[in-house]
Amino acid sequence: MATFVLIHGAFDSAWHWHLLEPELRGRGHDVVAMDLPCEDDSAGLAEYADTVVDAIRPRRDLVLVAQSFGGFTAPLVCDRVPVELMVLVAGMVPSPGEMANDYWTNTRFGSAFVPLDGAAEDGGEDAGTIATFLHDVPPDLAHETLRKTRRQSETPGKEPWPLRSWPDVPTKFLLCRDDRFFPAEWLHGVVQERLGITPDEIDGSHCVALSRPRALADRLDGYVTERSPPMPRTKPTIHAPA
Repeated sequence: MATFVLIHGAFDSAWHWHLLEPELRGRGHDVVAMDLPCEDDSAGLAEYADTVVDAIRPRRDLVLVAQSFGGFTAPLVCDRVPVELMVLVAGMVPSPGEMANDYWTNTRFGSAFVPLDGAAEDGGEDAGTIATFLHDVPPDLAHETLRKTRRQSETPGKEPWPLRSWPDVPTKFLLCRDDRFFPAEWLHGVVQERLGITPDEIDGSHCVALSRPRALADRLDGYVTERSPPMPRTKPTIHAPA
């Protein structure tokens, strides 16, 4: 049995994981999810990590699962508590000294992402958001997800990522094949360049925990039970703080 520590992304909350949690518990695991202080303009990356660490204690056998912007927080937690495995699900992969606000330019995101302007024009901003992030989520659940959206402070995006190197923790990356926000080809390149590994793949959108919670639980459970070690990593590219 492992303790899965679920770290949500920007504009989000622990509710993001509400379908995945029972799937993991049904496979015999403990689960911890928390609301990061994303609406607090005084909270930076250190406070995000504090929130996760406070939620974890005194649990052990930790597997961190970080979605999207949660990739900026999970490695900081690894620097604070013993972690058996870190899994990034459609996650961001920061480099030392890099600000999240600079991530998009540094990873050449603009050349890969194609905005779905037609969806936004036809159905408004909500339709565009659903088409980009939640296109394979049942409609009622997709609209409920929008109602759960929280304000995201700009504070953590303006801070240089504080670690000097990627933590010495086994790391897996799970790429979502149908992700319209983080296109698969672009994300493959980012993961290979910054982590030195080839990402695993799963069907689904950027919010695969909502669209395919059972399939995601199967993959996460498999990471815990598999005996083969993770592929070796290279250290991420160094970027000087802005």
